[in-house]
Amino acid sequence: MKSLLITGGSGFVGSNLAVYFREHFPDLRIICFDNLKRRGSELNLPRLKKLGIEFVHGDIRNKEDLFSLPDIDLILECSAEPSVLAGRDGSPDYLINTNLFGTVNCLELARRSKSGLIFLSTSRVYPIASLNSLDYTETESRFELNDSQKIPGASSKGYTEEFPLTGARSLYGATKLASELLIEEYRDTFGLKTIINRCGVLTGPWQMGKVDQGVITFWIAAHLFGNSLKYFGYGGEGKQVRDILHVRDLFSLLLIQISKLDSLSGEVFNVGGGREVSLSLKELTQICRGVTGKSVSISSVPQDREADIRIYLTDNSKVSNLTGWEPKIKANEIIEDISNWINENIQELKPILG
Repeated sequence: MKSLLITGGSGFVGSNLAVYFREHFPDLRIICFDNLKRRGSELNLPRLKKLGIEFVHGDIRNKEDLFSLPDIDLILECSAEPSVLAGRDGSPDYLINTNLFGTVNCLELARRSKSGLIFLSTSRVYPIASLNSLDYTETESRFELNDSQKIPGASSKGYTEEFPLTGARSLYGATKLASELLIEEYRDTFGLKTIINRCGVLTGPWQMGKVDQGVITFWIAAHLFGNSLKYFGYGGEGKQVRDILHVRDLFSLLLIQISKLDSLSGEVFNVGGGREVSLSLKELTQICRGVTGKSVSISSVPQDREADIRIYLTDNSKVSNLTGWEPKIKANEIIEDISNWINENIQELKPILG
C-alpha cells in the first residue's frame, strides 16, 4: 500500500486514524478528504499538516471532488452524518446524500482506481424495536441482557452479526445499511476487495461530542466545564448501556484487516468494546466525577426519546475468531485520555464543548 484515502478525514475518527497510520507508516501517502461541516473539525487541520498528511477540502456528495484525487490503493470510508436523530426534522436530504450517495461515489472511485475499501458502518443498522424487546435484568447501576433470548444473535455478551435486520432502525441506520448492500453488490459485480465494520460507540480525544453523537466526550466535557446534564428515558435513572471503543483499538483492528484484505474481503463484522468495555450513563457519571474531581447537576426525564435503545453491547466473537483482535483500552483509561485532552486544549475547546 502506497496511498491511503480517508474520507471524513478531518473528523474525529478519520483524523485520529490518519495520525496513527502516519506513526506506523512514515512513507505512506495519506490523503484526508473532508467538507469541514462538523464544528471543530477544522482544529484537526494543523495536526494533519504537521505530520505531512495531505488535506483535500471536498464534499463526498460531489463525485467530481473525489474523482479529481490521484490514484488510491485503499479507501477508508469514515465520512458520515453520524447523528441517529438526523433527518427526523423532516429534512433528510443531507443525511441521505452524504451517507448513501456519498458511499456510491466512493465505490465508483474504488472501481476506477481498483482500490480496496473498508467501510465504517454502524451498530444502528439493527432494528430499534427488536433491540428494545429483549429480555433484561435491572441492577443498581445498569440494565443487563439476559443470556437466553427469543431473538437469534443476542445473549448476555451482546449482539452478533446474526441479529435480524427486519424492522425500522432510524433514517441514519437505514442509510448505512443501504450502503452495506451496495458495497456487497460492487464487490460481487466488479471484484472489489471490501470489509464492513459495524461499529458501536467510538470515542477518544479530538471528538467534538454532542448529546446526540459523541456522548462520552459530551459527558466528560460537561463535568469539566460545569454544565448540567439529563438522564433521558427508561425511567430517567441513567441505566441505559453502551459499549465503547477507543479509536486506537479500532486502528489496531484495521492494521490486521488491511494485512488480510484478500482473505477477509466480503466480511461484515460487529466491532466494539464488548461487555468488558461498557458503561451505563450512571456508571459514566461516577467515573467522570472521579477523574475530573467535579460533580454537576443531573436531572431526570423519565420519558423515552425517539430512536433510543436500552442496551447495546457488541459481541466481537466473529471478528476476534477471524483476526485475533480484541479491545485493549478499558473504560477508565478512555475517560482519563479524553479528560486529559480537553484540559490540554481547554481554550480552543471551550467554545465548542463548553
